[in-house]
Amino acid sequence: MKKYIILLLIAAGSASCNKYLDIVPDNIATIDYAFNMRTTAEKFLFTCYSYMPQHSNMSMNPALTAGDEIWLHDYYTTQGFQIHRGFQNVVNPYLNFWQGNNGGIDLYQGIRDCNIFLENIGRVPDMEQYEKNRWIAEVKFLKAYYHFYLLRMYGPVPIIKQNLPITAKLEEVKVYRDPVDEGFAYVVQLLDEAAAELPKVIVSEATELGRITRPIALSIKAYVLVTAASPLFNGNTDYSNFKDNRGVQLFSQKVDPEKWVRAKNACKEAIDACEEAGNKLYYYSQSSPQYNVTPQTRVKMNVRNTLAARWNYEVIWGNSNSMTNNLQLQSTPRGLDPAKRANNKTPGNAAVPLKIAALFYSKNGVPIEEDKNWDYGQRFALRVGDAENKYLIKEGYTTVRLNFDRELRYYADLGFDGGIWYGQGKFDDNNTWFVSAKRGDPASNITNQTFNSTGIWPKKYVNYVNVIQENSYTVEQYPWPVMRLGNLYLLYAEALNEAEGPSEEVYKYLDLIRERAGLKGVVESWANHSVNPSKPTTKEGLREIIHRERTIEMMFEGQRYWDLRRWKKAVDELNRPITGWDIDQKTAEAYYRERFLFQPTFSTKDYLWPVRENEIFANRNTEQNPGW
Repeated sequence: MKKYIILLLIAAGSASCNKYLDIVPDNIATIDYAFNMRTTAEKFLFTCYSYMPQHSNMSMNPALTAGDEIWLHDYYTTQGFQIHRGFQNVVNPYLNFWQGNNGGIDLYQGIRDCNIFLENIGRVPDMEQYEKNRWIAEVKFLKAYYHFYLLRMYGPVPIIKQNLPITAKLEEVKVYRDPVDEGFAYVVQLLDEAAAELPKVIVSEATELGRITRPIALSIKAYVLVTAASPLFNGNTDYSNFKDNRGVQLFSQKVDPEKWVRAKNACKEAIDACEEAGNKLYYYSQSSPQYNVTPQTRVKMNVRNTLAARWNYEVIWGNSNSMTNNLQLQSTPRGLDPAKRANNKTPGNAAVPLKIAALFYSKNGVPIEEDKNWDYGQRFALRVGDAENKYLIKEGYTTVRLNFDRELRYYADLGFDGGIWYGQGKFDDNNTWFVSAKRGDPASNITNQTFNSTGIWPKKYVNYVNVIQENSYTVEQYPWPVMRLGNLYLLYAEALNEAEGPSEEVYKYLDLIRERAGLKGVVESWANHSVNPSKPTTKEGLREIIHRERTIEMMFEGQRYWDLRRWKKAVDELNRPITGWDIDQKTAEAYYRERFLFQPTFSTKDYLWPVRENEIFANRNTEQNPGW
């Protein structure tokens, strides 16, 4: 019940607000003081921002380690990894964003503080109305995003439009969960209201990067509507019996095709707004012409820098409250520089399962299991790196055929035994690092507490300018890109196909992404190389292609976990075994044997987070999620 009773002297007193509250003199009511001048009101605005989820934090973002893109080990674990291993529970749920514990942030506290701000900002005397309007719009966006984050995790949640007064009666406090369609509608309403008053671009970049703009609001609205239109939330009959104690149906039971139409229109509106504001697909521009950089490396840098280059022009919304550091350390192999193998600043615990590596296309731009010219049956056979592939795989090095003849995003995103690793102090294509990970090699298991359990690293996270030093590792941090233009293009292609079926417009936006990755267009690639050449011409076939393209392009960016859930594919994909190479072996023949690591379990109940049982006990109007 504490979620809904607002005591004004306490409401802003969560741990995240302590820095703000330090300015309040003794014996002065917090809320009155907060809004008696612009400077203190601005501090309260930043308090509302402070609840933003830590997207780049492996311990606080379920999308990084609760899914199947990253595998850890018993000596380095996170709350999300515990979920992946089947330990989610109702007594003390991991990553509890409803109440704010066990790795989660109390988003309802954030929503309450947003409401306090909206209720009081109007009385600040030393502000112009235009500035108040902008701040109100920012906080409406934050309030919408916090509601959406909860919706995506829990399904139906209580919508808190206004804080309850201290005089609220007991029956008012015991609120109900609102149906998911009502939740999505309220989020979209807030985003529309916010977008109307937000600036198109940030003018004062030195002080305001990370603040919300109109393109951000429209892009998140597009993502919200795509989520609402997806199978998990659009006519999901798995939840036909999910009702509250009044008999209210919490999930709609009829698929509504118009949801995809609304999503399609929102995506296009967002794309137009972003491009007008100057966003475009990122392409690497070589800043040091003295270095010999090949066309292959340019494409690899297109991909790596899309994520890791600070505030690049493709980023629509970078979360400046979530800067990368540990994520990069955990993704860099120890011993990448053999001379500095004793440097333990790059533990490299983040491991990529083999099934994820297999998702990338062949060099022909189609799945390796569909490519009629790629020998899928021999993928685990050995092959020696040759001159033709020397900018991708170390020449003369014995590795596995799985690493050959793949699309360039494979080499941009993944570090693997024998793979070239551009950057980290070496910027000439003819003088680069490469990973050597068999037993006894520089990047192999050195200690029992820090090691990569599959033999594959998520290189995409690592900024290429980081430098390995004798006893340290200099990291160029970057704000987490919550939304970038490539993501929006793929959302638009998905919504277009679901609303209208295959079209030149769908192919256009898919092919813009593929061109940047060095691939031919969808129709051409499937016609020339796939065993199913007509696949892009049907709605069902193109849907499968879009899902695969989105998975590859957005790999490691915190999208796959939520995508698998909204597509209702998680019960298939997240039940597949986790495997890697036999990392304790010294010879190539022994190392390149697929080794079983874990059999995860994901059932229908896991699509939604459990509500902590003490919340259920305190408020019997709060229905527990099915299966929990």
